[in-house]
Amino acid sequence: MSPDVRLSVSWLSRVVLLFACCSHAFYIPGYSIRSYRDDENIPLLVNKVYSDNSQLQYAYFELPFVCPPTGRKHHGSSVASGHSIPLNLGEVLRGDRIKTSDLEVNMGQDIDCQYLCDRVVGRKEMKWAQQLIEGEFLTEWILDNLPGATSFVTVDRSRKYYAAGFKMGYKDFDVATGKERFYLYNHHTLVVRWRKAPGRAGDNGGKVIVGFEVYPKSISAGHRNETGCPLDVSGDQEPLALFIPANNSGLTEQYADSSYVPIEANEDLNDGATMTIPYTYSVYFREAKDVDWANRWDLYFSDQTGSSSTHWLAIVNSLIISGILGAVCIVIWGRTMQGDAKGRGDGVLEEARLRIIRRAEKKKSTTGLLEKPAEAAPEDDLMSDEEPLEEITGWKMLHGDVFRPPPYGGLLAPLIGSGMQLVFMIVGLLVLSCAGVLNPSWRGGFWSVAVGLFVLAGGFSGYFSARVYKTFGGQNWRKNTMMTALLFPGLVFTLVFVLNLFTWAQASSTALPFSTLLGLACLWLLIQLPLVHFGSYIGFYRSAVWEHPTRTNAIARQVPPQAWYTKHQITLALGAGLVSFAVLFIELIFLFRSLYLDKSSYYYVFGFLSIISALLSITIAETVIITTYIQLCAENYHWWWQSFFVGGASGFWIFVYSVWYYATRLHIEGFVSSLLFFSYSALACAVYSLATGTIGFLTAYMFIRRIYGGVKVD
Repeated sequence: MSPDVRLSVSWLSRVVLLFACCSHAFYIPGYSIRSYRDDENIPLLVNKVYSDNSQLQYAYFELPFVCPPTGRKHHGSSVASGHSIPLNLGEVLRGDRIKTSDLEVNMGQDIDCQYLCDRVVGRKEMKWAQQLIEGEFLTEWILDNLPGATSFVTVDRSRKYYAAGFKMGYKDFDVATGKERFYLYNHHTLVVRWRKAPGRAGDNGGKVIVGFEVYPKSISAGHRNETGCPLDVSGDQEPLALFIPANNSGLTEQYADSSYVPIEANEDLNDGATMTIPYTYSVYFREAKDVDWANRWDLYFSDQTGSSSTHWLAIVNSLIISGILGAVCIVIWGRTMQGDAKGRGDGVLEEARLRIIRRAEKKKSTTGLLEKPAEAAPEDDLMSDEEPLEEITGWKMLHGDVFRPPPYGGLLAPLIGSGMQLVFMIVGLLVLSCAGVLNPSWRGGFWSVAVGLFVLAGGFSGYFSARVYKTFGGQNWRKNTMMTALLFPGLVFTLVFVLNLFTWAQASSTALPFSTLLGLACLWLLIQLPLVHFGSYIGFYRSAVWEHPTRTNAIARQVPPQAWYTKHQITLALGAGLVSFAVLFIELIFLFRSLYLDKSSYYYVFGFLSIISALLSITIAETVIITTYIQLCAENYHWWWQSFFVGGASGFWIFVYSVWYYATRLHIEGFVSSLLFFSYSALACAVYSLATGTIGFLTAYMFIRRIYGGVKVD
């Protein structure tokens, strides 16, 4: 589905369009078409610079070697250059800092060359420019909500595609000196592709933008006319080298009697030496009749069309693994529900005890011998010719302990509540993404909706946490409520705040403003906390406790010696987690490439991701059923935490994969960038493990309730 898809004409869309007409400023990114008439100004916005080799980003106008905003207003525009565009929460979280620029772009007006400014920089500013070029930073400009793109063609020249952003410069050897030099792109050719607007707007002369390409070029400061433009923009020009001659006056005096003078430059960054960088640009409008407005984002995805086979391979791989585990679960279900039990769990033992009592009473009436009371009859009497040994051993022996509350249940309940909150958020994001609501044209929409869903799901978090806590026999529901509302969100907020200190020190736009942190804290404490409290009250006082099908003995049963794979919970969990990781592994390759290796591309195959997520959930449920059954057959009733660990163990393997990806695929440099990568990778894996661990816990709970009593979870 194309990111820019118009809403179907329905009563709801009519209401939205009516509101748009009344407000005169309503715009739905990706859905509302913006048309321009000839000579109408099109605002060109500048955002930031970013790199695949760094986790740090920088606002464009904060760079000391670019043209600063003059504050001049464009013809027909109400805002001046340098004006900050209002950002949504997601845009701030992703490091956007969008402002209007001084570049004049009017529909249909070609500009061969326009002078912008002369920027005088010293050695310090020049060094920063060289570092950004060395780090392969890309610049992001925006026109009509489209990011400025670098245009490419396939090897056979049969297809064209875009990569968002364009380079700031390049590194090459100077022919004259033979030394390595950095060259800055100081002239930008903008190619705006347009076509006639659909409908009535097109009949009235309206045009829509379907492409925005940027071709940067490095041109030296010499050979320019009186306007500041190069004499020949399109021809071959000497590039602009970022180089300030060394101050060797002191060295010349020191080596006055020698023909040798060292060539090392004076590294004093504040010696007052400067260079001038002239900036110019060109604008050309070209009609593109073969591109529809609704499909204008397709060129940003064309280079990824060959990966469809990879996604289908991931689905086939997931189906095979899920199918094998499903067959094992069917065998287990058959053994427990038909073979082993021939009934419903604990009923086998109760019926066996009744048969022993009847046999004892019959013996007493026929022989007259004194017998022990039936209730005191040893359980060894169950092992008679009428009751085979395999029917009363294994998991059936745990009927009085299998629902015994786990240790640290007061911690497990809040984790389950937060896990349900994350499951609700993830499902909502996948549904909205598959429906096309969340797409690249809605800049920052994914993170904005994610935060909104997480906050609103606080009621689910409190409800499930309270019900699990009540099932464990807890009484202090207020304490459980506060732990649910503060534990996981508090840890996340603390981590983000600490990492923000490092990005603040780097003057990076990745750092969240203090106002944003304050707003997030208000969402957490003023909205989510009351919702968690409300959900906890409903779950604890207005909902019945989950009744278990068997009674719990007063004295805990001793767990017999365990095999090596059930003796340590971590061993069984990691082994099972590796199976779940295998389901996600192939799709994870594509996801990591979009997130880290090629930030200029967009992850768009949410349909495939939704299918993989569904198969992953099924696989986790099957894995938990198998491991829980193995554990119960070993007469080990400590399954509560074990099911949670098994469900979330694949998050550990995802983090291991992240470490491997960092070491072998990425070229991230710098302590802060590495710290951000590992910290946010660990946070993402923790979120994943919390959600999948909750799925595992609920699966095991329903499975055990079923085999021990046939009672469905209410």
